[in-house]
Amino acid sequence: MASIARSSLLRQVASARPAFQQSAIRAAAFHTTARRQLLPPLPLNDAAPVPPTSPSHGSYHWTLDRLVAASLIPLTVAPFAAGSLNPTLDAVLCATILIHSHTGFQNIIVDYVPKKRMPGVRKLFIWGLNAATAVVGLALYEFETTDVGITETIKRVWTA
Repeated sequence: MASIARSSLLRQVASARPAFQQSAIRAAAFHTTARRQLLPPLPLNDAAPVPPTSPSHGSYHWTLDRLVAASLIPLTVAPFAAGSLNPTLDAVLCATILIHSHTGFQNIIVDYVPKKRMPGVRKLFIWGLNAATAVVGLALYEFETTDVGITETIKRVWTA
């Protein structure tokens, strides 16, 4: 008698749908609007193109970034440690900061604005970065030639 009851119970459980599956079907009936995608979908199963080799990219580019970043430490400390404010050293510091900022923002644009999906936006960002770098470079040049310079300004702010 126990085996007869058990087999019928198993048939009932096997034929019944789970409760979460029934509620999912009912909830899906209410969604009648189409989904809109913000970006077009990427193509599937396309082989990744191999970029042409270039000495200005890849490891040389990374090495240049590291050298510029490492050179900022002595260029920032040297004028204050030596006690003399040299306009040539100040100009080299400004140029190094400008190059470091430009390559850093360029790396951000390359990493986070894909060329394949948004070529126009990427080009706009690159042109905006180039324009901003030129404006900041001009402003630093004017500040260095007509005013006291970066290191003297920092020295005055610290002693104020």
